[in-house]
This record gives sequence, C-alpha cells and structure tokens, in this order.
Amino acid sequence: MAKNKTKKKKGGAAKKSSPQITVVSENRKARHRYEILDTIECGMMLMGSEVKSMREGKLSLDEAHIREKDRELWLFGADIAHYNNAGMWNHDPRRPRKLLLHSVEINKFSGRAHERGHTLIPLKVYFNEHGIAKCLMGLVKGKKLHDKRESLKKRDSDRGLQRAMRGRG
Repeated sequence: MAKNKTKKKKGGAAKKSSPQITVVSENRKARHRYEILDTIECGMMLMGSEVKSMREGKLSLDEAHIREKDRELWLFGADIAHYNNAGMWNHDPRRPRKLLLHSVEINKFSGRAHERGHTLIPLKVYFNEHGIAKCLMGLVKGKKLHDKRESLKKRDSDRGLQRAMRGRG
C-alpha cells in the first residue's frame, strides 16, 4: 500500500493573492457628467500594436462612446497612440474597435440604450489578472446642471466631514 504524502504548510491555509488589475485609462469625466445606471465588463478586439501601446498607458477615453452596428457593439472615439516599434504594421489610432459580449448581453444593453436620454460609454479600460484587455462599459443617463452642482456640494461636505473626523482622532 502506497500512501500519498502531502506536505502541509505551517500556519494553516495558503493565502490567496488579490487579483492584479492594471488600469490603462479611466473615464473620470463620466462620473461627473453622467449618472451610471448599470455596468458590465466586456472584451476588446485589438491588434498587437494596440495592446503594446496600451501597456505603455497610451489610451485616451475622453471622447469615446459605444454604438450598436449590425447587432454588435463598437467602441468609437477611443484614441490609442501609435506604438513606436511597430514600424509599418502600426494601427490607426482612432479606428472603431469591436467589443466582445454575449448576444443576450448585447440585446439587453443596446435595447436599454435606445431609451430616451440613455447612452453607452466606456468607464475604464484595464488588463485583468490574466493579462487580457477588458473594457468596463456603463449604461448612463446624462445629468442636468443642477444635478452636477448637487453632487459637487455633496462631495465637498463629505470631504469636510472626513477632515473633521481625522482632526479629532
């Protein structure tokens, strides 16, 4: 009879490391301009030079938005700068990029985006723990001017409270 010998580490169970997510770009203006109703993570169909440029952090989501075209979702207006070492195989910086989602999710989000005042925008682009480029897409509704002012007032009052709490501590 052969016994399986397993070694146990001292100190109990092994620690799980938290997933390493590398954020490439974040659409920070979106949180100010829009009320975020729902979010979903989706993949991106990219060229090799685009991935290498994104790893260097050369991505801008300032004017980016998402549209449905032929029952597929496409990212328009995202600017991925040229990769210096790509030579003649470089990409077009502002070309539309296909977003990868299941058809059920596409129907759900694009259907809700056609409602009055709703739109789809990229909130964040990052590399997940496996090194795959992902886009956090948000279904958003535009804020009115008074809503923007209200959120600024709330943020300022929250900061004041945090300062007061630290000062007492």
